[in-house]
Amino acid sequence: MSRRVRRKVAKKGKEKVVLPCYPEVEDEVLESERNGDVDWTSLPDDTVIQLFSCLNYRDRASLSSTCSTWRALSSSPCLWSSLDLRAHKCDAAMAASLTSRCVNLHKLRFRGADSADAIIHVQARKLREISGDYCRKITDASLSVIVARHEELESLQLGPDFCERITSDAIKAIAHCCPKLRKLRLSGIREISGDAINALAKHCPNLTDIGFLDCLNVDETALGNVVSVRMLSVAGTSNLKWGVISQVWHKLPKLVGLDVSRTDVGPITISRLLSSSKSLKVLCALNCPVLEQNTSSSMGNNKGKLVIALCTDIFKGLASLFVDTPKKEKDVFINWRNSKNKDKNLDEIMTWLEWILSHTLLRIAENNPQGLDDFWLKQGAPLLLSLMQSSQEDVQERASTGLATFVVINDENASIDGGRAEAVMRDGGIRLLLDLAKSWREGLQSEAAKAIANLSVNAKVAKAVAEEGGINILAVLARSLNRLVAEEAAGGLWNLSVGEEHKGAIAEAGGVKALVDLIFKWSCGGDGVLERAAGALANLAADDKCSMEVALAGGVHALVMLARNCKFEGVQEQAARALANLAAHGDSNNNNSAVGQEAGALEALVQLTRSPHEGVRQEAAGALWNLSFDDRNREAIAAAGGVEALVALAQTCSNASQGLQERAAGALWGLSVSEANCIAIGREGGVAPLIALARSEAEDVHETAAGALWNLAFNPGNALRIVEEGGVPALVHLCSSSGSKMARFMAALALAYMFDGRMDEFALIGTSSESTSKSVNLDGARRLALKHIEVFVLTFSDPQAFAAAAASSAPAALAQVTEKARIQEAGHLRCSGAEIGRFITMLRNPSSILKTCAAFALLQFTIPGGRHATHHASLMQSAGAARVLRAAAAAATAPLEAKIFARIVLRNLEHHHNHVEPSL
Repeated sequence: MSRRVRRKVAKKGKEKVVLPCYPEVEDEVLESERNGDVDWTSLPDDTVIQLFSCLNYRDRASLSSTCSTWRALSSSPCLWSSLDLRAHKCDAAMAASLTSRCVNLHKLRFRGADSADAIIHVQARKLREISGDYCRKITDASLSVIVARHEELESLQLGPDFCERITSDAIKAIAHCCPKLRKLRLSGIREISGDAINALAKHCPNLTDIGFLDCLNVDETALGNVVSVRMLSVAGTSNLKWGVISQVWHKLPKLVGLDVSRTDVGPITISRLLSSSKSLKVLCALNCPVLEQNTSSSMGNNKGKLVIALCTDIFKGLASLFVDTPKKEKDVFINWRNSKNKDKNLDEIMTWLEWILSHTLLRIAENNPQGLDDFWLKQGAPLLLSLMQSSQEDVQERASTGLATFVVINDENASIDGGRAEAVMRDGGIRLLLDLAKSWREGLQSEAAKAIANLSVNAKVAKAVAEEGGINILAVLARSLNRLVAEEAAGGLWNLSVGEEHKGAIAEAGGVKALVDLIFKWSCGGDGVLERAAGALANLAADDKCSMEVALAGGVHALVMLARNCKFEGVQEQAARALANLAAHGDSNNNNSAVGQEAGALEALVQLTRSPHEGVRQEAAGALWNLSFDDRNREAIAAAGGVEALVALAQTCSNASQGLQERAAGALWGLSVSEANCIAIGREGGVAPLIALARSEAEDVHETAAGALWNLAFNPGNALRIVEEGGVPALVHLCSSSGSKMARFMAALALAYMFDGRMDEFALIGTSSESTSKSVNLDGARRLALKHIEVFVLTFSDPQAFAAAAASSAPAALAQVTEKARIQEAGHLRCSGAEIGRFITMLRNPSSILKTCAAFALLQFTIPGGRHATHHASLMQSAGAARVLRAAAAAATAPLEAKIFARIVLRNLEHHHNHVEPSL
C-alpha cells in the first residue's frame, strides 16, 4: 500500500504549525526533509514498531511486505497482544494463518458463530480475554471447546445480543476449564441454573465481576454463594425473585457494585439492600418502572451509598465518590481519568460504572421508552459524551452507538429528534465523534461514523460536521477496506448530501469517486454499503455539476450494474433513483443519453417496474420518465417492453402512493410523445388507468395523468377510447377543479384534441378491427367538453385588459393581457411540428371555443423566455402560421379573446424572428 508522508512542519496562513513527531528521530527526519524525501527504512526498530502500533491489522500486514526488516518487525509480539477479528470473516484457514503471530496474544474480539468456531485454530494458549458479539448461534459445544483450549482465560464477554443457544452446561464448562476467570459477562441466556453458578463459585475463586444481562431466569440463591464477587449486574433480567435477593445478596461479603437496571425491582428491595449490605457502595437502577413510580422511600437515607436512577442527579452522585469534589460535576469521568492520585478500589468502581452505564444507556436508547426527553437532554447525552472518552474501547464503541441510537425517532423514515441531536452538538459531541472516527481502531471508526451519519440528518448538525472537517474524514473512511467502516461512512455522506450546500464539498473531498469505488468493491455481499453508496450518489446526482462528477467517476456503469444484478430492494431503489437524477439534466449535460446507451440499463429499469416493492417501482418509473425525454431512449424503452410494463404498473397503482402514481403516469406521458408509442399505449390498455389516475387527489398526479392523456388524445383512436372509458368527465373535472394550472391547461388541450373533428370519422368504425365501440353519446360529451374549455380559457382573461387591447395596438395593452393569461409552467412543454400544426388548423375550426383555445395554447408556447419558445416559433413560421393568425385576428365572427390571443402570438413570432441567433 502507499501512504503519504506527513511532514514535520505545515503552514497554516502565515503561521507555522508544529506537528507531532518522535524526538528520537527528529534529526533524521529533518535531514531527510532537506533532501526532499523521507527514508523510512532508516528509522530505528523501536520507532517502526511504535508506528506499526498505530495502524490497523490489515495495514500492518500490508507494510510487512515492504522489506524483510519490516516483515520481521511486523511480527513483534508486542504488536499482536490484542486482535480484533470482527470486521473479518474468520474461518479455520484464516485463523491458522495467524498462529505464528499470536503466540503472545492476550485479548481477542470476534463476531459471529463462524468466527467462534475458528478461534481454536489460532492456538493462542496465553489468551486472557475473549469478547464476542452477534453470538445468537454460538452453541454449548463451540463455547466449551473455546474455554477448554484457553485455560489462562481471565475475562469472557458474550453480548450484548442474546446468546440464545448457550445453556447452563456451557457455564459449567467455563467454571471447570477457567480457574483464573475474573470477569464473566453473558447476555440473553434462557436459564442459568444453581448448579452452574455453584460451579463458578467453587472453581473460579478469583471471579469478581459477573454480568448475567437480559436473561430469562437466574438462580438468585446460588448467586449468593459466589462470595468472591465484587461487581454484579443482572440488568434486564426477568423473573427475578426480589424477596430472595433482599435476603441473600446483602450477605455477599465483597459486593461493592450492583446493577439491577431495566428490571422490575421495587423500592422495598432497594432499601433493604442498601441498609443491610455492609460492603455495597454503588447500586445502579436505571429505567426501573416500579421503582420510578415510588422513589421517596428508596431514595432517602442511603448511608453514604450511591444510587443511580433516572430520577437522581447522576453526575452529582458520581462526584460524591471522590474526596475532592470536582468543580464541574459533569467532568467527573474526565477528572478521574486524569487524576494522578490513583485509588485502586475507586478505579475498579469507576471502570465498572463506565461499562454498565454504556451498556444500559444503549439498551434504553434501543427501546426508546416514552417520557425520557428530559433525562436524555440533561443527563443521558452528557453521560454518553463522557463515556466516549473512556480508555475502554468497548465502552467508547457503545457510547458512540448510543449517540447514534438515542436521536432516532423512526427508523423507517429516518427521522431524528432535533433537540437531542443539537444537545450533542452543543456539548462538543461532533468534535469528539470526528476524533474517534480518525482512530486507527476500526470498531471505533465504524460506530463514530454511524453516530455522525444519524446526527447529520439534522441540518444544523450537518453544518457543524462540515465545518469541523467531517466531510473529508468520511470521504477517507469510505475508502476503508473494512466493509463496516465504509458502510457507515457512506451513510454519513448520504445524509450530508441531502443539503445542497454540502454536495460540492463532498465532490471536492473525493467523495464521489470513493462512493463509486465502493459499489465495485462490494458488488457482492455488501447490501448495506451498496444501498448507502447508491443513496449518496443519488443525492449528489441531483446537482448538475456533481452529476457530471458521478458520470466521470464511472457512476453510470456502477449504478446500472446494481440495477441489473442486485436483488436487495433497498439497493435497487437507490440505484434507480440515482439513475433518474443523472438523467434529469438533459438540457445541461449528456448523462441522459449516456445512461440510455449503457448496456442493459433500460432493460433493467423496465424489469424493476415489476418489483414487488413499491419504492423500487416508483424510482424505476421515475428513471424511465426522465430518460424518455431523449428521442433515442424513448424508442429503446419501448423496444425493451417499457410500454407494456408501464401500462401494467399504471393499472395496479390506483391505491399506491402519490409518488408512484405520479411517476407511472409521467413515464407514460414521456413515452407517448412518439406516435408509435402513443398508439401502443392505447392498444395495450393504458387509457383506463390514466383516467383513474386523473381522478387522484394529488395535484402532481393530475399533471402527469393529464399530460399523458393529452398526448394520447392526439390519436383519434385513443381519443375515442378516452370517451368510451369515461375520460371526458374526468378531464372536465381536472379542467375545472384541479389546483394545478398545468393540469387544467393540459386537460383542456386533451378535450380540444378529442372534439376538433378528427375523432368523428374514426368513431364510425370503433377503436379497432377486433372490438366494437362502446355506445357513447358523443354530442353530449362534446357539449360538456366545449363548455368547460371555454370556462377554463375565460378564467385567464380580464375584460378591461381585453377591451384596452381591442381599442389599441400599443404593446403595453397586449403585455397586460399576456401577463394575465400566462401559465408559467407551460413554458417547459415542448411540442412537435404535428402538434403545432394541429393548433394552427384548429384556428380555422368552426367552433369559436376551439379557435380561442388554440390561440391561447399557441400564446403559452411562444411567450418569450419559455424554454422551448424559440423552437415553437420556428415550427410555426415553417408552417405558415402567420397568415392563419392574421386571419383569426381579423375575423369578424371570432370571439374577442381569440382575436387578442392571435395578435399576441403574432407579436411573439415577430420577437423571436428579430432575436433569432445567427447560427439558427
